Amino acid sequence: MSLLQQLKQQFTTRYGVEGVAFTAPGRINLIGEHTDYNGGFVFPGAVTQGITAIVRPNGSSKVRAYALDLDLECSFDIHDTEMPESTHLRYLYGIVREMMERGVKVEGFDTVYGGDVPLGAGMSSSAALECCFATAINTLFDGRLSKMDLALAGQATEHKYVGVKCGIMDQFISMHGKAGNLVRLDCRSGEYRYFPWHPNGYRLVLINSRVKHDLVGSPYNERRKSCENVALKAGLESLRDCDWDKLNSIRDALSDTDYSRAKYVIGEHERVLAVCDALERDDYEEVGRQMYATHAGLRYDYEVSCDEIDFLVETAEKLGVTGSRIMGGGFGGCTINLVKESLYDQFVKETCDRNKSTFGIECKVIPVIIGDGARKL
Repeated sequence: MSLLQQLKQQFTTRYGVEGVAFTAPGRINLIGEHTDYNGGFVFPGAVTQGITAIVRPNGSSKVRAYALDLDLECSFDIHDTEMPESTHLRYLYGIVREMMERGVKVEGFDTVYGGDVPLGAGMSSSAALECCFATAINTLFDGRLSKMDLALAGQATEHKYVGVKCGIMDQFISMHGKAGNLVRLDCRSGEYRYFPWHPNGYRLVLINSRVKHDLVGSPYNERRKSCENVALKAGLESLRDCDWDKLNSIRDALSDTDYSRAKYVIGEHERVLAVCDALERDDYEEVGRQMYATHAGLRYDYEVSCDEIDFLVETAEKLGVTGSRIMGGGFGGCTINLVKESLYDQFVKETCDRNKSTFGIECKVIPVIIGDGARKL
């Protein structure tokens, strides 16, 4: 039975009626990590895995929800000012509150939801959940908000209700994804451009280390603070405007940590643009070189990698994989790998075998298909 069928069946069993199905995808990010909250460029794509929800207004002010994957049930009044204790439920509560704040006349609803985007893998399951319900609420209650408005509502949910000061990339691509295309997004201006993704002879695949990470709290926010410190001392709005000359001119005023963080961000800005140029000429070998360079920066300068992830990237390089790096906020999750078709089977088998013998962990292989953004089914 498919996920959609399971959700429909569970919804009918619980509420005695049928609802409307909505879905929103998780994402990959080819390159451009930790640049979004620095006003820079990112290069994501929506995937076919995501969050799906069955939703139906219930004529009250109550939201009744059941998370199928977690076997978690909750209810709250849309006018409650006290948010749920569970972090997971704060995403749903927060998006309801943010949609109301944007003028949507939200009423109570019943929902059953679940997904196939792996939790804690750096594929933005949280953004998928926010965008799925933002789309549902906007549709069912005639909100008439734009896709970008819905993405911003999701971002605000992370900031205000979960405590992660994320940039806009995850929610943006969950709303704006387009099958067969990656998107270069300027996170400061909001301008974006679709790039057809047709890597003939190559495949994208994620290797999930199954090392869980949690971005709530200090690790993520501390790095954002470092970037803000450097921008402030440079007299700039954000690190987007900082170049090597400017950074080196204020080197003595910076801590070693803040300098390293800024060094990574400036380099990553250049790498994103280099990948765009490489894709224009179908130079996937250059794309791969830039991916490895990004991982080195995330490992040594931004310090968001870990032993398990470094092992996966090193294994990929030894096996001749074109490009590999950690993907997502860091501290575990997945590597994203650009692999020649001729090497794919060997790479997958060798990587899983070596990881199991080294760490005793069965890593998970997640083939990537670039899909569409949030929508009513």
